[in-house]
Amino acid sequence: MSEKSSNSSGSDEDVDPESGHPVELGGVLSKWTNYIHGWQDRWVVLKNNTLSYYKSEDEREYGCRGSLCLSKAVITPHEFDECRIDISVNDSVWYLRAEDPKHRLRWIDSIELHKVESGYGSESSLRRHGSMLSLTSAASGISATSTSSFKGHSLREKLAEMETFRDILCRQVDTLQKYFDGCADGVSKDEFQRDRVVEEDEDDFPTSARTNGDCLHNNNGSKEKLFLPASPKGMNGIDFKGEAITFKATTAGILSTLSHCIELMVKREDSWQKRLDKELEKRRRVEDAYKSALSELKKKSHYGGPDYEEGPNSLINEDEFFDAVEAALDRQDKIEEQSEKVRIPRLTPVPPGDAYSVIGIHRFAKQPHSYSSSLSSVELVSASDDVHRFSTQVEDVVQNHMTYSLQDMGGDANWQLVVEEGEMKVYRREVEENGIVLDPLKATHAVKGVTGHELCHYFWDTDVRNDWETTIENFNVVETLSDNAVIVYQTHKRVWPASQRDVLYLSAIRKILATNENDPDTWLVCNFSVDHDNAQPTNRCIRAKINVAMICQTLVSPPEGNKEISRDNVLCKITYVANVNPGGWAPASVLRAVAKREYPKFLKRFTGYVQEKTSGKPILF
Repeated sequence: MSEKSSNSSGSDEDVDPESGHPVELGGVLSKWTNYIHGWQDRWVVLKNNTLSYYKSEDEREYGCRGSLCLSKAVITPHEFDECRIDISVNDSVWYLRAEDPKHRLRWIDSIELHKVESGYGSESSLRRHGSMLSLTSAASGISATSTSSFKGHSLREKLAEMETFRDILCRQVDTLQKYFDGCADGVSKDEFQRDRVVEEDEDDFPTSARTNGDCLHNNNGSKEKLFLPASPKGMNGIDFKGEAITFKATTAGILSTLSHCIELMVKREDSWQKRLDKELEKRRRVEDAYKSALSELKKKSHYGGPDYEEGPNSLINEDEFFDAVEAALDRQDKIEEQSEKVRIPRLTPVPPGDAYSVIGIHRFAKQPHSYSSSLSSVELVSASDDVHRFSTQVEDVVQNHMTYSLQDMGGDANWQLVVEEGEMKVYRREVEENGIVLDPLKATHAVKGVTGHELCHYFWDTDVRNDWETTIENFNVVETLSDNAVIVYQTHKRVWPASQRDVLYLSAIRKILATNENDPDTWLVCNFSVDHDNAQPTNRCIRAKINVAMICQTLVSPPEGNKEISRDNVLCKITYVANVNPGGWAPASVLRAVAKREYPKFLKRFTGYVQEKTSGKPILF
């Protein structure tokens, strides 16, 4: 879709130089509406941190059709589509497409600029919110600390005991250290005094025993210094033995208390581990439930989004795509059954054998009076009467169909019989090109009571198209080339999740002149894609390409005696061929299943309609 981005201020800048605020931005963007209507052009306005859209620029005075506040909006450029942006606020999502990547970038920059100036993204706002968050975090931390303390009194009591033991142990270590220091000083003094006494004895030897009793003679006549034994209180009055016993008892108590604490903490750890395992299991179940709910929500709430339409990047897998198309077609069938205006008669069975002759009907037919003004307008005799700028192309298509479409498929192994219902047979030849299914289809059928001219007329005439065609949403004649050739544009009803299709084709009706009297009377309608300036492709629909032909041959069984030919004597053999390029990617299984299901229904519906319209009326050969 085209985008006409413009600023209401008339400036190409994103910021108003006088006020410093972002200026208004308005333009045409394609907005995804729903799975029925797809992308639609809307007039989108960006102003005052609000994104609004209108059906068109001219309807702005009637009010917007929707708006989004961008303060908390999330802008997501699409991963694959370079022209698309997704804007989401909570559960509301807007899918928008610009004309090209340049315009998309401009819209994204403008939207981001409006968000920054809204007050939520400014620097001062961030600082203000940061302070509040810091206070909240601090309060949460204090609360968590207070509530995470141990609740078991036994463990706290044991920890208090360990505090007491630690104080006692520290005092004992200090006392013992003093004792050890005193002992070290005493030993040093004793060694010094012993050395001095020995030197004096060596100077005075032999002498009599000292009066102070400091020296004694031993049995071998030597002298030794006699030191008095130390006091049991030690050099500083410390009871070393008692302190050692107390130290041992204190350390034993600490070890016992530590063992008890370790045992309590192991039990507490086991308890918390079990609680942690339970919480982890609850979290896993909640996460699984969340994922499942999110998946269901996406299926229910967002299946209408463009990410779920057909395409190689679709979020729907092939099985879901197939089921969705089948369900949509079933719903359409029910609607058609309920609203069907034309009663389809039960087809008269075709007699077996050679009841109908291939002899030209001109032997028996009398020119009937016309019963339809539209039918009387179709009186082609030769191709020379149908001259227009596409005449050469039409002739080539007609000759190609008459050469190849009527060939018998019995000996061609490439054609597969996919449907057989009475006289109707549908064949398919599987062809793929660049991943796109291009299977040619061919159907043969026999209908009693109508002629090839009548069938081809109703197939070609656009005035009665909606009476029997149920897959078309709307159509119009783009150009009338001649009385027997028109260019038609038509859009087909969308079958979600497949994208909506449109086709632009030339439709021509032609009578094939017989080369000998034994040739059956043959009429042909060919529809093939062309280009036209008045029907250019749009983003709303995918343009399909077609080459379709309906070839009808009239066979007559000679009436008895001089009776006139009645409809009971007429049989029409139908050959319908279709070569369709869907124009976009879709699962091959889906396309083939839809073709197998819809083509037989189409033929039965159309032939039944023609039988109903011609019943009781003169035969038109």
